[in-house]
Amino acid sequence: MTGPAEGIRVEVAYARPDVQVIVPVRVAEGSSAAAAIEASGLLDKFPEIDLAANKIGIFGKACGADQPLKQGDRVEIYRPLIADPKESRRQRAAKKGEEKA
Repeated sequence: MTGPAEGIRVEVAYARPDVQVIVPVRVAEGSSAAAAIEASGLLDKFPEIDLAANKIGIFGKACGADQPLKQGDRVEIYRPLIADPKESRRQRAAKKGEEKA
């Protein structure tokens, strides 16, 4: 396995309503998404991140923390949803239906 200085370059992204951060990191080839998150320093900067609770993904596709990374991947840390998307859609449709009536 190569050392991080010679490894692959990836990005780790996290966003809140008030701030968005993308941190480039270099990790050893074959490193996991969790290793890249650790290397990014985002866990220290944003203590609300809990990898046991927050879902993660690569380029918008959910994955596990043990997902091996490839050169150029962007690991994304997702915040919990504040509303159920299906329920929100139902409420908007019901409201739109009431406006037409």
